[in-house]
Amino acid sequence: MAGLFSSIAAGFERKEARTLDSLPGFMFGPESKAGVSVTWSTALHVSAMLACCKVVGEGIAQTRCKIMRPRAGGIGADPARDHPLFRLLHLSPMKGQTAFNFWETLVFHVMLVGNAYAYINRTGGRVFELIQLDPSKVRVTRRTDLTLVYEVTSENGEMRRIAAEDIWHVRGPSWNGWMGMETVRLAREALGLAISLEANHAGQHKNGASPSGVYSVDGPLTPEQHSMLTDWLKKQAANPGMPMILDRGAKWFSQQMSGVDSQHLETRRFQIEDICRAVRVMPIMVGQSDKAATYASAEQMFLAHVIHCLAPWATRLEESIEVDLLTEAEQAQGLYAKFNLSALMRGDYKSRQEGLNIQRRAGVISADEWRALEDMNPRDDEGGGQYIVESNMAVQDGRDLVPMPSPPSPQGSN
Repeated sequence: MAGLFSSIAAGFERKEARTLDSLPGFMFGPESKAGVSVTWSTALHVSAMLACCKVVGEGIAQTRCKIMRPRAGGIGADPARDHPLFRLLHLSPMKGQTAFNFWETLVFHVMLVGNAYAYINRTGGRVFELIQLDPSKVRVTRRTDLTLVYEVTSENGEMRRIAAEDIWHVRGPSWNGWMGMETVRLAREALGLAISLEANHAGQHKNGASPSGVYSVDGPLTPEQHSMLTDWLKKQAANPGMPMILDRGAKWFSQQMSGVDSQHLETRRFQIEDICRAVRVMPIMVGQSDKAATYASAEQMFLAHVIHCLAPWATRLEESIEVDLLTEAEQAQGLYAKFNLSALMRGDYKSRQEGLNIQRRAGVISADEWRALEDMNPRDDEGGGQYIVESNMAVQDGRDLVPMPSPPSPQGSN
């Protein structure tokens, strides 16, 4: 980060930076109705929220973003491997960070605080590296002319003002159009109740599985006897499940319902669904499955996760890349960013092969293209690159479409 601040020509101000962590409620968070503070940090301690962030972050990261260049004829496109952004977005945006880690972290930032930032380090007008920034160290203001100003605070407290063209700002859902809304604030009550329920349930088991209650003994207890009984009960609580031997006609009267009686488990299950609803992740993706779900329905849910959750994320990131990282000339040439979600929608092996066979017999793909989709090398003979069609289909152009031979007639037939 020191290199970032030493390379910025803009001036800096020696004053206390009003970054997100110094704004009211960022580090300590507004208190929910459940009585607990909710921040991005406490939200990550909720296993359902952590799982949601991981399933979206890992899903986007594993698709590997590419910069694509349209072909001259306007139909089709090829990876622009010679473009400087290709390696940054596909392999490593900066020294010491992989693209997988970059995308995963970026999604975490947007999902939790609504905004993600990266410093665009340009050399000779070309993007040299993308340096990820901590959202809590970035303050965004908008001038009267609608331009944005970014103030980034370093570890030593120095704040530098950076022009908008040098910051890649990825926004989540926004109300004003230039700042994303903080998800943990919007889902504060669902997260707060989940945190409170977990703490309450853990407190019930702190001193053993038995709930609190009253021991009743015959006759009065002296202070010494009361102290001895209290110490003895603490030792018994350290060994839950062990039988206890009581004298003086001691009896136990439970004064509290169990976790099951008070429907803690049912409420905690609902909170998982409520948190998933807030970030639009299907509960089955975080391990909360419906008992009535079958293998076939679960497979459709996985596909729905790609369509309704990951696809909007991919579109959001693709458009942000094209607008903020590509030059106007490159945009005019038709260059675009692409996350390949097809690999996440391939289904089971049999269905995938049947679909590819339909494309093969219709002349859509060749044998070598089929093999490439299955991570196999091309065939050694030249026939692997040919396109074939059914024998009863007319070939309308001069490309190497070879009609498939008709199956032999059964012997003895006319």
